[in-house]
Amino acid sequence: MAEKVFKRIDWLLVFFIIPIIAGGLVTMKSFAALESGGDFFSRQIIWVALSLAVFFIFSFIDFRFLKRTNVLVFLFLVMCAALLTLVVWGSISSGSKSWFNLGLFSFQPVDMMKLVLILVLAKYFSRRHVEIKDVKHIFISGLYALVPLILVLLQPDFGSAMIILFIWLAMVLVSGISRPHLFLVLAAGVVIFTTLWFFAFAPYQKARIYNFINPLSDIHKTGYNAFQSTVAVGSGQLTGKGLGFGTQSRLKFLPVPQSDFIFAAYAEEWGFVGSILILSLYGLVIWRILLSASLGASNFEILFGMGIAIFFMGHILVNIGMNLGLLPVTGIPLPFMSYGGSHLLAEFMGLGILMSMRKYGRSAHRDDMKNEFLGV
Repeated sequence: MAEKVFKRIDWLLVFFIIPIIAGGLVTMKSFAALESGGDFFSRQIIWVALSLAVFFIFSFIDFRFLKRTNVLVFLFLVMCAALLTLVVWGSISSGSKSWFNLGLFSFQPVDMMKLVLILVLAKYFSRRHVEIKDVKHIFISGLYALVPLILVLLQPDFGSAMIILFIWLAMVLVSGISRPHLFLVLAAGVVIFTTLWFFAFAPYQKARIYNFINPLSDIHKTGYNAFQSTVAVGSGQLTGKGLGFGTQSRLKFLPVPQSDFIFAAYAEEWGFVGSILILSLYGLVIWRILLSASLGASNFEILFGMGIAIFFMGHILVNIGMNLGLLPVTGIPLPFMSYGGSHLLAEFMGLGILMSMRKYGRSAHRDDMKNEFLGV
């Protein structure tokens, strides 16, 4: 039985993830001793071990119960309650209430909320696949994303709000939206952004966007992080300065190099060659996730797998984009590399659920697939 369970795991996916994790760990190790906050390397190893254990445990579980509407509604309400509680009692870090301080460790529930939102949207669109061209389904699905979006903006956490919006928009697109409705969604996005700009964005968030438009306008204040990040990436040149010789992180010019700017710290030490290697590995990870999604037993499994791929692509694009000065600076972790346990657990939970779905992907009855496709 154990042999059958381990056969359902995509070992190539694991093989591609391990070097990415290692890249983050060795980068943390190179400057951890200089940080007053402790050894990020040692603590991250604990989170990696725990997350891998969760990944394999989840691979053993039959997650078909997640197709039940009552289960998803319960999970959605629990996570919304957690986000609402966070606004009132959360610990303030970097100007936002994004964390529950539990003493020995902190927990950020928004990463779990993203995972639950993917499940909810996968369920909704899987039952309405042939009706997706009806514009009402776009608005109804948008309401599912709007609730956590507002709760996250109240913290405020602009970066996570961007990812939630990206997950919803991308899942609407892959569900078969028509071209006229696509323009309607884009127009709605402009309206939402305009509303957020005038009524939701904090002054420092507006300053980051201003600085993104004109990067050199204020490099000593609002543009400092982005400027130091691009300096770190550029100073790596072709092959990097070498492990432990990244001056931007070691001399503390680069802010939070263990988390938000882990890619810049890595690129300074490993250079263009190392950066291309990491980007290639991320591409291979996305490929394996999409391959697993294509083997789904029904629309629900397929859409969930695509949602997980969207989740990773969103984080990768936003984090690396801000490290290169191509996007405004937001507190978004880089998957598998950035320090922290909340996002790492959520990432491996999502992958564990996807591996579990591989068990019954090939053996699904055609009648069941046909019924779900038709919304019976």
